Amino acid sequence: MPNYFLDNRDLLFHFDSFSRRDDFGDMHTIVSIAEDDYQQAKEFSYAPINYDDAMENYKKVLEVVGDLAANRIAARTSAVDHDGATIMDGIVSYAAGTKENLHELAQADLMGMVLPRKYGGLNFPFSIYMMAVEVVSRADASLMNLFGLQDIGDTIRKFGSESQRQEFLPRFSTGEYTGAMALTEPDAGSDLQSVKLQAYQDPEGQWYLRGVKRFITNGSGDVLLVLARSEPGTKDGRGLSMFVCHRGNTLKVRRIENKLGIHGSPTCELQFNDTPAQLVGSRKFGLIKYVLDLMYRARMGVSAQALGISQAAYEEALQYAKDRVQFGRSIYSLPAVSNILIDMRVALEVNRSLFYSAALTVDRKEKLEAVVEKLREQGKPFAEQTAELKQATKVANLLTPITKYVLTESANRIAFDALQIHGGTGYMKEFRVERLARDARITNIYEGTSQLQIVAAAGQVVNDILQDYFDKKEAKEYHGGLLPLLNCLKEIRQLFYESLKFVVEKKDSSFQDVASKDLVELYSYLIIGYLVLDEAERDARKVFIANRYILGSLALARKNTESIKSGLYADLLHADEILQN
Repeated sequence: MPNYFLDNRDLLFHFDSFSRRDDFGDMHTIVSIAEDDYQQAKEFSYAPINYDDAMENYKKVLEVVGDLAANRIAARTSAVDHDGATIMDGIVSYAAGTKENLHELAQADLMGMVLPRKYGGLNFPFSIYMMAVEVVSRADASLMNLFGLQDIGDTIRKFGSESQRQEFLPRFSTGEYTGAMALTEPDAGSDLQSVKLQAYQDPEGQWYLRGVKRFITNGSGDVLLVLARSEPGTKDGRGLSMFVCHRGNTLKVRRIENKLGIHGSPTCELQFNDTPAQLVGSRKFGLIKYVLDLMYRARMGVSAQALGISQAAYEEALQYAKDRVQFGRSIYSLPAVSNILIDMRVALEVNRSLFYSAALTVDRKEKLEAVVEKLREQGKPFAEQTAELKQATKVANLLTPITKYVLTESANRIAFDALQIHGGTGYMKEFRVERLARDARITNIYEGTSQLQIVAAAGQVVNDILQDYFDKKEAKEYHGGLLPLLNCLKEIRQLFYESLKFVVEKKDSSFQDVASKDLVELYSYLIIGYLVLDEAERDARKVFIANRYILGSLALARKNTESIKSGLYADLLHADEILQN
């Protein structure tokens, strides 16, 4: 029987590599902190007693996810896509296959992977959970939008009261509750500071919500985290708070969107009619703290979704190319086709290298936050841990938007190429690749468009926050055929500094804004390049991947630099005149 975890050699490579890498996060430390230095084994008989025990348990659970994904979820995907979610009299119903998928995931105790054991969860690190999200997304990208919303429960765990944790988290863990993040409004898409939905209190202090939210993924969920304006008269992010509420009679689903893809996931417009709610955390911190924290996981979740779609598209293209005979031979043997497949494979593997490095960074940041909070509660000094947390946050602020930008743009290219290899048959709904091309398209739009990911990463890139990391890599001795690749990366870094100097010296904020895309891409070549170079040093199978990626990146880096320095963007000063005529 197929298994989407065990049959993915590259995914297994990264699972095994967790124990041997520490550039952006040390899994040994992450697991130890998560397990309270393995003291949880004294309270829970199924908790790991050491690191090896934990990793063995993670692998067994991922094998279960892989089996469900390959043999149950994937078989239902076409029907789910065809039937989609429906609405009647304000009541949203999942497709039959989606209901079965959620039931089986709940039966396998997989709906609370990141939640603590005391609330019925598995207490898994974020990085391991992301592997499960990738595997599920390969089978059905729309299901990720339900399975992957476990972060809602985790947000309540981090910032809610103990009574809120007791009320919500056990039911998330059992799968009784599904959740939604209600952030976006008709006039407040990416600009969440403009949120208008009103939160107010009655004389007894009970909070209520009034207003409209739009484009809410799984907006028909049982529990909603809602960003609302709690401070009358304010117009920016400082007047927003986070609330949690149950779906009830006062919360109306006005419609579900008729979407291009991910049909199994209902995207809803919601009307809050004086809906009772509970404040999560402190007033005024809804956007500037809680949503920003949630965005790390949301961006990574969509990146994992894109990675799963990419893997599925590659597998479909590879199999079709082997089976399709033209001119007396399979098209797999045609150089024009095999070259596309090689590019797809290289993109997949380097994307995975970036993704799991970023996931470790988020893990490291979150575990350090827990350590600092624990030390603060105990009245112990925590200055050293705070400094480490500050640096980890900077790196997470860089890697999460770069990861979403690179992986989601790549998913669209891989799905496009997979359909192209299928030719006309790929355009037909009988072939899975048609759905994958539609599902991929949303990934570089929601949870922040690609353009917003560039904006989010640009500040850290301009400040060159990985300078010490790159210095360390340049000083490292790489042997044999890897040395020329190191020299390529050194040249890319020099091109980055030349480009950065050119942009900064212009002292033109508009020019810097438009040049940010090229600067961020240059920086991403360096990050990914050194990741795959180190992997090639450990595993001979990765030498080809590193060679193809780094040589290709050098060519692209020269193009990025030329775009910045050639005056290509000067026309933007006359954009209005050009576009109006």
